[in-house]
Amino acid sequence: MLRAQIDGILHQCAQEADYAVNKRLMGGNNPSRQQCAEEVMDAQGNPLKRAILLGREKHQAARDCVQHHLSQLIPGSFSLNSRYRFDLSTGKLKLISPSQEKALLRAGGEELVGTLVPDVVLHTGNPLEVLDVYDFKFPCPGSNSPTWNSYPEHHPYHEYSQWQMYQKAFGGNPARVAPRWGVLRGQK
Repeated sequence: MLRAQIDGILHQCAQEADYAVNKRLMGGNNPSRQQCAEEVMDAQGNPLKRAILLGREKHQAARDCVQHHLSQLIPGSFSLNSRYRFDLSTGKLKLISPSQEKALLRAGGEELVGTLVPDVVLHTGNPLEVLDVYDFKFPCPGSNSPTWNSYPEHHPYHEYSQWQMYQKAFGGNPARVAPRWGVLRGQK
């Protein structure tokens, strides 16, 4: 029952984030395929596809919503955007603290390649004792199916999908959360 309640909160947060960001950045309209592919500038003046900009904004809005709701429902038993290092050969999982992450970014970020950053992790109170993992997906356009990412060639996990790596590292059946689709479990 608690899992269904959490799933409902995450789906609601995805829907609210999708609506709010589309309202703010798209005049309340859902972006078309052409608009998703257009190049725009981020706040720092860097060019990127509108789909990426919308996705970043929607992820942040969804995480803010989840923080608010889960802090009341299961305080201390979830993490947002925690970064983990997973060793494929040993199966060992290590949490990277925010201060370690900042230091690695200042050093160029190469040491962060191959780390995993799920949007929402449910845990026992210890972030290394993972109970469930969720990743928000905001496909652009929104009618597209929310898919797990594939790792590029030359990436340490290039032979695996994001779902496969989450499953290997955290166990269970990692879920995608998308505004129009709800909570989807499994690789497909």
